[in-house]
Amino acid sequence: MTTDATKPRAIQWEDIKLPAWLTGLIGVVGIIALWWILAATVGSNVGPGRVQAVPTPPQVLIEFFDTGWEFYLRNFSVTLAEAGIGYAWGNGLALLLSALVLIVPRLEGVVMQIAIITYCVPIVAIGLLVVVIVPVPAAGEPSPTAIFLAALSCFFTTVVGALLGLKAADKASLDLITVYGGSRLTQLRKVRLIAALPAILNALQIAVPAAFLGAVLGEFFGRVTVGVGPAMIAAQQALNSARVWDIALVSGAVALAGYGLLGLLSRAIAPWSKGTAK
Repeated sequence: MTTDATKPRAIQWEDIKLPAWLTGLIGVVGIIALWWILAATVGSNVGPGRVQAVPTPPQVLIEFFDTGWEFYLRNFSVTLAEAGIGYAWGNGLALLLSALVLIVPRLEGVVMQIAIITYCVPIVAIGLLVVVIVPVPAAGEPSPTAIFLAALSCFFTTVVGALLGLKAADKASLDLITVYGGSRLTQLRKVRLIAALPAILNALQIAVPAAFLGAVLGEFFGRVTVGVGPAMIAAQQALNSARVWDIALVSGAVALAGYGLLGLLSRAIAPWSKGTAK
């Protein structure tokens, strides 16, 4: 005779452990299936002149290969150059100001006010001002407006992340340096930078897609002929919805790839931040 204590426990949903890659694959398949169903039903007659504004996945895939690699390489190379330059300027200035705050603590209020202003002021309003001031780039050259907005898009996140990380240093270690006659600069080099490395790397990782988005927004203000922004505008004006979706999906893939690559770099530089090293 069996008792409740000897009965096998029923399998719960929490007991089923799926690999991360399988969970991601299921999510991707589900999203594509939902997209296909909506495009074939609700979105089939949506758009100006009854043009199918929501194409099906096969239509997007066919348009991608019909357009050719050269089209995407030409446009995305310019936008990536703009995002890369803006990423370097925005993050470099953010890290420099964050380090300066620890050396001269009275500057913290000023630096935080600057960071908050850059975050709160609408980026569209700033872009309209910059596009009037900066010169028009040559065809195929990086746009100064896109570079500026890319730098602006990642400045706030990096300032906040760097300051929080630099202030998280062990107080006992800082006091030890002070006892031995070390300066604030010595504390910054010997203790704070090491303690802040995981937070700084996380901020830099988040800044990757932000810089790319800022560069694309900068191209939308016009005065450029090559880039992701002009390519998307041209496809939209031609009512080529499949190409618009192609450009949008490739943009998301590029931003995600940059985010993932910097994440791998972060694990290599500071493995303890992810719990992969003891």
